[in-house]
Order: sequence, then structure tokens, then C-alpha cells
Amino acid sequence: MDFEHLTRVMRRLALEAGDKIMEIYNAPDFDVKTKSDNSPVTEADEAADALISAGLRAEFPDIALVTEEQAASHTQTVSTFLIVDPLDGTKEFVKRRGDFTVNIAYVKDGKPLRGVVYAPAKQRLFYTLADGRSVEEAGPTFDKEAPGKREPISVSVPDNRALRVVASKSHRDEATDNYIGQYAVVDMKSAGSSLKFCLVATGEADLYPRLGRTMEWDTAAGDAVLRGAGGEVIRFDDHTAFTYGKSGFENPFFIAYAPGVLLVK
Repeated sequence: MDFEHLTRVMRRLALEAGDKIMEIYNAPDFDVKTKSDNSPVTEADEAADALISAGLRAEFPDIALVTEEQAASHTQTVSTFLIVDPLDGTKEFVKRRGDFTVNIAYVKDGKPLRGVVYAPAKQRLFYTLADGRSVEEAGPTFDKEAPGKREPISVSVPDNRALRVVASKSHRDEATDNYIGQYAVVDMKSAGSSLKFCLVATGEADLYPRLGRTMEWDTAAGDAVLRGAGGEVIRFDDHTAFTYGKSGFENPFFIAYAPGVLLVK
């Protein structure tokens, strides 16, 4: 894989998809449908998916593609692939809360090596460089072909007596609260979509536990950005490696964190 080329393509497609999403987001109204799993899907999800999928297939025709909005791609058995969530946080999009992202990642041998997370309504753009290090590019506007100022990001050195935790805005439950309650927490944030990974990656939070159903397209890009910033993601149940290419691309519960956090077992 030519990682310089991959970075350019993923960044450009995420920005183009973000433009398409914001056109629909800023319209007076848009259609919302319900998928078979009762989750919402909008015309923005579908338009962004079509754009990103076409772009990735044109540039990387020999690499498997998994995308949320194409059910046929979910039956593949692959360990190296591109994976896309064209609009992560559809519930936030529908409620016009802004906490939604475009996610594109490259997984090799079950590990998310490279990724881009773009939050168009918040004008924040995170991605891995060719060498695997993660950056946040300064907004509020982004040139599709010429990157602007890029600041390296890295996880915090946490104070375990005063941890900063981020959790889901739409999927918070009692089990999550009980787990968080075992830590000395000084600050609690709520965020939607893969932005939670990015808040840990930038050092704005120390810990993100997820005790709920997610799919690999929800997590791969944010996971790649977090790992490129020195963070880690592990399974919640036994603290072993969190891998990709699982059957049906369904995730177990997980913990994303800065390595200095003393995890509760």
C-alpha cells in the first residue's frame, strides 16, 4: 500500500462527502428511513456512501471494501480491507446536533492502520499521516487537494485521581454509568459518533468505555486515529486486543484509553 496516496484519497473523499452531507443537513427538510435493524438512514448517508465507495473502488480496485450502507459487503471474510461509515451518528444528524462524522479506514491483518474522521458540522478533521502518526488539520475550511496546517495529536498523561471521561450521547446506559463510577472522575463529556475516539486522541479525554453494540465501521477510523496518537483500544471483557475482520463485522464491548489510565478489571 502506498500510504501517501491512501492518505490523500481518504482525506479528499471524506471532505467531499462532508460537503454533500452538509448540503442536505442545511436544507429545510430531508427524508429519514428506517433500516431492518430499526436504525435511521437518510439521503445524506446514501449520497456520502455512493461518493466514497466510487472513489475508493476507482483508486484501490484490488482491496476489499466494507461499507455500512451496502449489506452485501457485510458477508465478506477478509482481514485486509477498506471500511467506511459514510455518516456515523445519524441520530445526531437527524436531531441537527452536529455530532456526526465521516469515517474511512484501512485495516490490514485485522489492525486499523490508517483512518480519517471528519466532523463537517464541527469543522474538525483528524487523520493518520503516511507514517501512521495522527494529526488534526486546522479549519474551519479545508482545501480538497492542499492540506492546511496540521498539528500532531497525542493522548494525555492521565491523573488517575482526576480522570476525564467521554461517553456516548445517544447510547448511554446504566451499565456504562456503573463502570465509570469505579473511577475518580473530574470531568464527564458526552459526544456522538467516532468523535469520542478523537477526544481521547487529542488528550481532551482520558477514557472512553463502550458497553453497547457497535459495528466495525463505527470504530475503525477513530480507532486508527487514536492508535496513531499513542492510545489503545481493547476488549472490555478480558482486556485483550481489539481486532477487525470479525464475523459480520460486529464488535464486542470495548475500552479506548490513554495508556496511563489504571483500568478497572
